[in-house]
Amino acid sequence: MDGTAGGSADGGGGGGQRGAGRWDVVLTERLRLTRPRPEDAGDVFAIYSDPATWEHLPSGRHTELAQTLALLAHVEEGWRAVGLGSWVAREADGTFVGTGGCDLRLGLAWNLGYRLAPAAWGRGLAQEVVRAATTAARQVLPDVPVTAYLLEHNARSKAAAERAGMHLQWRGPDAGNPDPAAVRLVYADRPLSRVVLREVTAS
Repeated sequence: MDGTAGGSADGGGGGGQRGAGRWDVVLTERLRLTRPRPEDAGDVFAIYSDPATWEHLPSGRHTELAQTLALLAHVEEGWRAVGLGSWVAREADGTFVGTGGCDLRLGLAWNLGYRLAPAAWGRGLAQEVVRAATTAARQVLPDVPVTAYLLEHNARSKAAAERAGMHLQWRGPDAGNPDPAAVRLVYADRPLSRVVLREVTAS
């Protein structure tokens, strides 16, 4: 992967913030990816409350800042547990782009995801996040599969998963989706056991 993570994303550590974890700061070709902080909540809420970013799952849109704070608290739990989770992404000039990365799901699989501002779409920035996230996940817990959990009609996310070398492992109903016709897809970087598939598709 191109870029650095407190030093080098495919080499040794160093650099970054004093006392920071190995993956707290990652630099890609055009982005600075950082472990979320409480002061990021406003920027993250702006993305998560934008209907355009929830085209494929309108019910997931945040309508209150408290929802975003709860999300960031959950992400932080993952960072504390395994030293990796989703990042916030900014361009070199500080422009907030969105969020993305790999979060450990149920202790069984990495869940790869991202949510970028509409102004950032179509520029290849999502792939920079994806490359950084999969590189990090495979170094932190190499025996844990990297998955992408997405809706079938989300063509952008399907294309991103396939470009990352992931393959379709499961297709079925989307548990908890208010749309009974919604179809969920699970992509992964390797075959998934029945146990992993059962658990990650149950909720």
